[in-house]
Amino acid sequence: MSRLSGRRLPRRVAQLLVGVFLYGIGIAFIVRGVIGAAPWDVLTQGIANQVPLSFGAITILVSIVVLLLWIPIRQKPGIGTIVNALGVGPAADVGFLLIPEGQPLWVRILFFIIGLTVLAAATGLYIGAHFGPGPRDGLMTGLHQLTGFPIWVVRTALEVTVVAAGWALGGNVGVGTVAFALLVGPMCQFFMRLFSVPLPERASPETRDDTRSGEIPAVG
Repeated sequence: MSRLSGRRLPRRVAQLLVGVFLYGIGIAFIVRGVIGAAPWDVLTQGIANQVPLSFGAITILVSIVVLLLWIPIRQKPGIGTIVNALGVGPAADVGFLLIPEGQPLWVRILFFIIGLTVLAAATGLYIGAHFGPGPRDGLMTGLHQLTGFPIWVVRTALEVTVVAAGWALGGNVGVGTVAFALLVGPMCQFFMRLFSVPLPERASPETRDDTRSGEIPAVG
């Protein structure tokens, strides 16, 4: 690692850890809004309705399953991938302990707006640290590389599939799910550019995640 990359390592590590924690908090705000969860969280909610595990524990298990799907599509996880897979779920459970349930509609709408903003900023933080994509992000880009289909086609197919499965299991699909799908891409792109840590061109590919490519992560 070059001296330039080394000097920026503390910032990158801090961004990764803070980003993963805030991502979980953002999920908790959106779920507490009860106006429709993000696609992958609809699936998590649906599974939580069927098994006696916390939302956070199920998030970890789903992440592990998604990482196993990386093997046939030849994706390689980075440090950030593992931290994301293991850290988002417990952070969401912390959020559920802090954010009250059963609020009036206007408060729940506010929760959704806060959650979406926090989640988008968190995505910018952890992806901008260049420690590797999250499990769902890597699945999306891996399938894109394998099939040759555009990113938006792969992402849409994945999210429609998980929303349908989550809804069938009792997950919360609503106007918030649609709003999330429409707004999260531009918001994540803004924060990814804002928080991206510049790395030297010769930095290892495993530590880089080019936020200039216009590829939006499969958040949620």
